[in-house]
Amino acid sequence: MTSVHFYHNAENPVALVCELLGNAYRGGRKAVVVSPDAALAQQLDRQLWTADPRDFIPHVMYDSPLASETPIVIGLAGEKLWPHADLLFNLAAELPAACERFRMLIEIVGCSEAERAPARARWMRYKQLQFPLKAFDAERRMPL
Repeated sequence: MTSVHFYHNAENPVALVCELLGNAYRGGRKAVVVSPDAALAQQLDRQLWTADPRDFIPHVMYDSPLASETPIVIGLAGEKLWPHADLLFNLAAELPAACERFRMLIEIVGCSEAERAPARARWMRYKQLQFPLKAFDAERRMPL
């Protein structure tokens, strides 16, 4: 069953995702990142490319022919055919499609009420689906 971890109050959601993706990659995990739009997906792609070169995180966009061979795949909300089923990072406001296929789903929630309200709705939906839920403070990386 998919377990869901919410990271609340992320001042910079993209930076947090990059950090967590680095940890996942170094731990041998494969991950998918769901972006609400192409602009944020490109921002994440750029940030992963411009991070410390000693800490390279191999990644591609979901429509790349190398997606199935690459540990980190970035895609858009609504995509259902992901090449991996280990970790799913959600930056979108809605529940990710096919989220039940993944071992773990990581929800990144910003500081504004506009980001918190949809996150509360997703929390309740995951609870209805009986997914195990955990909440963390994004800045302190501590359980709430």
